[in-house]
Amino acid sequence: MGASDEPRRVHFQSPEYLVDRLDAIADLFDKDRTDLLVEAIREYIESTADSETYQELVATKYYDDQLEFETVKQMVGAESAQRLRLLKKDLEDEPLYLAAPDDTDIYDGEATTVETDNHR
Repeated sequence: MGASDEPRRVHFQSPEYLVDRLDAIADLFDKDRTDLLVEAIREYIESTADSETYQELVATKYYDDQLEFETVKQMVGAESAQRLRLLKKDLEDEPLYLAAPDDTDIYDGEATTVETDNHR
């Protein structure tokens, strides 16, 4: 187990009926309440993280400097975070302005006109 995989004790309050249902389900499957909670949290995080809305929200908050890169990496994974960092860098760069084309005749005076048949 890596350091981030070490168990961490958390304390939270829940409505009693949810705890009672959780305990009943744990008894039914002969599992521990904690195991069911960890499994439920993992499934929720995975399904949420895969949603387009979540991905867009993370990107928007990162581009607006509301999230740090390391936090984004935890939220969407290293590969997606790196992609967001590259896109953010591109967005921060000065725009590339190209001069308008001059009046050079790119066809060398030999442009061909094509007549189309408009009958349908």
